[in-house]
Amino acid sequence: METDVKTDTAAHATTIPGLVLRPYAGEADIPAIARIQNAEWKADGLKARTSHDELAAEYGQVSAGFDPARDIRIAVVDGTAVGFCMRDWADATDGVREYRSRGYMEPAWRRRGIGTALLADAGKRARDLARSHETDRPRIQGTISNDTNPGAAALAERFGFARARWFFDMERPLPADLPDIGPLPAGIDVRTATQGDVRAIWDADHEAFRDHWGGHDSSDANLRRWTSAPEFDPSLFILAWDGDDIAAGVLNAIYPWENEELGIQRGWLDSVFTRRPWRRRGLARSLIVRSLHLLRERGMTSAALGVDADNPSGALGLYESAGFAVTEKTTAWRKPLEEGPFT
Repeated sequence: METDVKTDTAAHATTIPGLVLRPYAGEADIPAIARIQNAEWKADGLKARTSHDELAAEYGQVSAGFDPARDIRIAVVDGTAVGFCMRDWADATDGVREYRSRGYMEPAWRRRGIGTALLADAGKRARDLARSHETDRPRIQGTISNDTNPGAAALAERFGFARARWFFDMERPLPADLPDIGPLPAGIDVRTATQGDVRAIWDADHEAFRDHWGGHDSSDANLRRWTSAPEFDPSLFILAWDGDDIAAGVLNAIYPWENEELGIQRGWLDSVFTRRPWRRRGLARSLIVRSLHLLRERGMTSAALGVDADNPSGALGLYESAGFAVTEKTTAWRKPLEEGPFT
């Protein structure tokens, strides 16, 4: 069911007849958010879908960086939700504090100024939030766009954003003749993950990405988001252990609802990581091959992953050598946060 909540914090965009930007009203908004997000992805030719349960898990936790009541705005026209914007903030590894936003729009409502209203609102709310933060870091505003949606890129440029980074989705088939699983370095073994390993896995994954571009939310609330997601399944994880230490891992996932909607059987290598002391020893490649075999054993016919095109560890080349090819491209945009005094 959709909701037409009007509160004192709702913002009327008077230049667009009937448009109201209002706060997230809780789980009653999730069906509309899923509908809008999936409709945009479908219109843009993206092989991605989301579900009610997935969004409920994501929005069910509040952290400093993301509070749905604060950070989701719904665009409503005459009582019907037609778009929304999500915001969060993080301290990025390149020394900035980034206030990020991502908007979605029903395709039939594009080119009517609603995206402009949402992005302008996101900037205002980012500035308001930044004034409540004490930090020595430079403050910037960020957004992202898929390359199949040129309108989103044009909007970012019009608001003064510049391209900062590129990210790729990559896929490969899972035929019967996958590469053989090779030996591991001496002293390293692969063990099945248990629920008791989850915290150690989480910490190892985030530690490994501390020298990678972007902001990574390692909070307990974000950990709960991950473990409460309907697709969370540690039995899919491939972990390399050096004694009691996790040296490397591939955190695989299968999204049944997405696969059903798309008519495919695809598994994801959601995170591929190697901690610093164990890098340059072939662990990532070995665990990737093991992951491909595992996903095929689970009935998948293809595998996918996401990669930073400028990953400092050479991940793009590694994935290409493992048979993955780029299928989708996303641009990260940044600009200085336009601000008044913060004190």
